Amino acid sequence: MATAPLIPRFFVDETLLSVAAALTALRNDVIHTGHPAIPEVPIGTQDEDWIPVVAAAGLITIQRDRRILTRPGEKHLVVKHGLRIIRLASKRDLNRWEYMRLLARDWDHIEDLIKELGDGPWVIKLLESKRPTYYRPEIR
Repeated sequence: MATAPLIPRFFVDETLLSVAAALTALRNDVIHTGHPAIPEVPIGTQDEDWIPVVAAAGLITIQRDRRILTRPGEKHLVVKHGLRIIRLASKRDLNRWEYMRLLARDWDHIEDLIKELGDGPWVIKLLESKRPTYYRPEIR
């Protein structure tokens, strides 16, 4: 059986590599840190270095970094380059299965929000207890 061609649409941050492995096994539009389709972002790449590359490639980032928009340099890059982020948010660290359940539960709604929001920057925040929320970060 032939596999579908890789057409990257989502980029999973290094903090979720186990989730990335599951998603790349299930979908042909997911790549991650260290993936051969994005050699500019090897394992260990700092946020300041991958944000412009991923944004320029038009990829939507899946991550759990709650501080990416509180660090002024990173927030500036997110806004400047129009990065689109799906952030898995939780008051506690989730295990791999819980992260996958959170994504799967809200995937259809996420797709609708992606269409609605269009160009970045924006953040879709996935929470265990609520439907996804979103916002557009700004530099103040």
